[in-house]
Amino acid sequence: MPIRKLQSDKIFDGDIFLADHVLVAEMDGTIIDLIPAAKAGEDLEQFTGILCPGFINCHCHLELSYLKGKIQSGTGLIPFLQNVIQQREERLIDRHDSIIEAEKELWNNGVQGVGDICNTPDTIATKMKSRIRWHNWIEVINLNDEQALDIIKKYKITGKEYGQDNMVHLLTPHAPYSVSKKTFKELNRLTAGKMISIHNQESHAENELFQKGTGHFLALYHSLGRNVSPHGVSGRTSLQTWLPYFTAGQTILLVHNTFTIEEDIVFASAHAEKYDLKIIYCFCPNANLYIEDGLPPISLFITNNCTIVLGTDSYGSNKQLSMLSEIQTIQKYFPMISVETILKWATANGAAAFRWNDLGIFEKGARPGVINLFESDSGLTVQRII
Repeated sequence: MPIRKLQSDKIFDGDIFLADHVLVAEMDGTIIDLIPAAKAGEDLEQFTGILCPGFINCHCHLELSYLKGKIQSGTGLIPFLQNVIQQREERLIDRHDSIIEAEKELWNNGVQGVGDICNTPDTIATKMKSRIRWHNWIEVINLNDEQALDIIKKYKITGKEYGQDNMVHLLTPHAPYSVSKKTFKELNRLTAGKMISIHNQESHAENELFQKGTGHFLALYHSLGRNVSPHGVSGRTSLQTWLPYFTAGQTILLVHNTFTIEEDIVFASAHAEKYDLKIIYCFCPNANLYIEDGLPPISLFITNNCTIVLGTDSYGSNKQLSMLSEIQTIQKYFPMISVETILKWATANGAAAFRWNDLGIFEKGARPGVINLFESDSGLTVQRII
């Protein structure tokens, strides 16, 4: 049986770096073993840099790829959201080509699995042909309690379109400021024991909305025909207001967390323990810089032993869909965090979040993809090997 023997300066196995080792794989990428170089024999394929499992992008909006270069950076979250709403409603362009190109970019940049936010069936055709593994969240947006059940029925219809093609699809809330109380309660019932995702504390205005009922979000509501938040004033931060709606053993992926404080992390941990929840924090640093020109306090999450994963967000809020670029941004602003730690967030942690036991790690029988990270004339580069 033909095999490949791959060697580089280092091998990252999803957990730690290994030197003087060889990765042995079948031609289709199935991992046979990781063995000391002294026992590998001949016919080695030599690389420079780091051999690594394929990346797991835990937060993406593939269907928003038509927004590439169309939204100005640094506007803040509320103008950004208004831009997305306006351009989504226009639908003046064929979006299929942009989705195809974005999927190719993800694959060529070493992505093996994606947690993708879906509002329409637009991405199904591309995903059906993709070599990437997809976890599809059907994103629920609804501000009115009276419409909660009807709106959820509408999103279930979108989910059925994914289901016809045997693709993983689960309902998920968009964000605390865009989901009413009754909608949250219904989603808690419908997602018991499942994995959900939510955009969390992406701006200071989000916390202000829940704590005081004031701030820039009122302008967004006004443009949508509302004057106040559907949640009223809780006097608490956003996370401490919405998380108590979930009590049914969910795995909850909190995305962005730019304005999350230690009190929120402690609160989330206690609530998770009480209701058998699993809390995972996803960072998309390039999107945070693009929209709000800020970054989450990542070191704070490390100190509190949080489970961390990474994502790229969409082309509406990013110049590229590159996990390597996200890694480099973290290295730039948080140089005290080791490369080994960040690579684990981008591979094994992401795969474990989705329970993809055959991705994110170099273990016998897994098929995680193999990528090579190396220095080129243009800087650190990713090359897909398998």
